[in-house]
Amino acid sequence: MAFLRLSSPHAHGPQRTSRVMLWVILATLPGLLAQTLCFGWGNLVNTVFCVAVALLTEGMILMLRKRPVAFFLKDNTAAVTGLLLGLSLPPFAPWWVSVVAVVVAILLAKQLYGGLGSNPFNPAMVGYALVLVSFPVAMTTNWASPTGLSADTPGLLHTIALNFTGAEAVDGYTMATPLDVYKHDIKTQLSGQVLQNPAFGDFVSKGWEWVNLGFLAGGLLLIALRLITWHIPVSMLAALSVMSLAFGWDPDQYAPLTIHLLSGATMLGAFFIATDPVTAATSRKGKLVYGAGIGILLYIIRSWGSYPDAVAFAVLLMNFAVPFIDYYTQPRTYGHQKARRVKAD
Repeated sequence: MAFLRLSSPHAHGPQRTSRVMLWVILATLPGLLAQTLCFGWGNLVNTVFCVAVALLTEGMILMLRKRPVAFFLKDNTAAVTGLLLGLSLPPFAPWWVSVVAVVVAILLAKQLYGGLGSNPFNPAMVGYALVLVSFPVAMTTNWASPTGLSADTPGLLHTIALNFTGAEAVDGYTMATPLDVYKHDIKTQLSGQVLQNPAFGDFVSKGWEWVNLGFLAGGLLLIALRLITWHIPVSMLAALSVMSLAFGWDPDQYAPLTIHLLSGATMLGAFFIATDPVTAATSRKGKLVYGAGIGILLYIIRSWGSYPDAVAFAVLLMNFAVPFIDYYTQPRTYGHQKARRVKAD
């Protein structure tokens, strides 16, 4: 009788890294479309530019490291890093802010640790956090007003000129984000007065609700394709909701739950940033703890910290805790029982 000799592993997954990253890119398109329709061309211009800079930066570093450039660029991870930064940065952010964020993400947060699979921190969030702390004015005064692609919004060429040449001040096209407005105005006004601000529409926060719903739709697609699991997004959103209901039940003091869920980078963070397979927890129980930690930190920083939105800081702080979480949430090996504690006489 002849036996077939095969070396393990015998099971092969159909999804390559490049294919998974391509699906991630496609899943962000509804959110990017909503950003473009609600806030103009800024994020689309930023996204294309950041992806180009990310690919160029990674290619140069790979050449310096004498690694095969085409082989590593084809995994699309650098493109996803640039994409996430382009979606996260303000629409009218100066070009040099985007360059600094992308170069730091690729060079310091990824390649310095050895490349894909070795980085302990989410590269895109490292780049975003650095420019937010280093250039607070540029990062807080260049958010577009929710006028969409109307006659009052800069056209594509005008937007490119604003981002890359600083040809004209953008005061007439910018507006504080809803989270920023609510955080500062609620100190001196009632919630009804705060919601009269043009940043808030008839629903929750003008434009931002559609952006978050777009990223929610893309995130659900990734779950349906089994490219990510539900544990991190659900636990993060659940923890954010519990914190908001427990501490923010009075809208005259803190932003209500609807604004927390449908403003800022909540859905982008829950489905596309926190679920990074390299820097997130790995076990199912660990993912639940990891996601819940992000949601709790997100609410704490938004409500009592200095920043109106805090997805980057919440994710990076929980990246620190991932080794600890993974150690204490290891799944039990099949056939083994949990060790019993014996009391000493």
